[in-house]
Amino acid sequence: MEEDVVLDRIHSYRKLMPRIGGTKLHYLMNHSGYRISRKTLFSILRNNSLLVRKRKKYAVTTDSRHWMKKYPNLIRGFDFESPNLLWVSDITYIKVKGEFAYLSLITDAYSHKVVGYCLYHTLESEGTIMALQMAIDATPENKRIGLIHHSDRGSQYCCKEYVKLLKNNYIRISMTEHGDPYENAVAERMNGILKAEWLDMEEYTDFLQAKERISQIINIYNQARPHASCNMLTPMEAERHRGKLKKRWRKRKHEQKEIKTIPSRTDL
Repeated sequence: MEEDVVLDRIHSYRKLMPRIGGTKLHYLMNHSGYRISRKTLFSILRNNSLLVRKRKKYAVTTDSRHWMKKYPNLIRGFDFESPNLLWVSDITYIKVKGEFAYLSLITDAYSHKVVGYCLYHTLESEGTIMALQMAIDATPENKRIGLIHHSDRGSQYCCKEYVKLLKNNYIRISMTEHGDPYENAVAERMNGILKAEWLDMEEYTDFLQAKERISQIINIYNQARPHASCNMLTPMEAERHRGKLKKRWRKRKHEQKEIKTIPSRTDL
């Protein structure tokens, strides 16, 4: 394949996903019929200064120093093999005309699909509640049987209104216990993807424009961005699967810990 053709394909994908990395580009190109070796693709990316560099870490938006009830971690040591068994929640921030706005996200841990979101002016609980309501409205009751909602211990998730909404919909509550980000790794990763690949690269003229653009970004993410942790499926594709999805992470030298498995709902 000529280099110009490869570059055209790279720019086509990055028009939708500006910071998608070489591994996912390699998968998308080969999956769509543009056969190219990983070595050749990375050489072209490198020679054209198109390699994606890691971004800085982000500020913490959690304040767990409050009097409200905190719930135990129900998911430690478990893997989930079906969608709508575990939702994970977190908050990140963006800048709109030099001011902070806060994006609440609810992500399905199996498919990595964003099922609920809300951009709000402040860190008050209204934004998280609206994101949760969106997720509930989009998911039929029969698909929420046995569902666990996992979050950090921030006041937005511990407040009476948020807990009431979860309990009224028979959603079990799980929270991190020790402030370790790995206790909510999928949600933290979700924040990082959206910020590194879209949000931190863009400027928003006003709040309405930011809300509209975030809706576009999440649709692109759900429908077009493959995940190495989901066998390179997009979240929408992964949502249609059941059973363990192959991890296509680059191999680590250390040995992974043995984990328990929560089966798909048909096995419950």
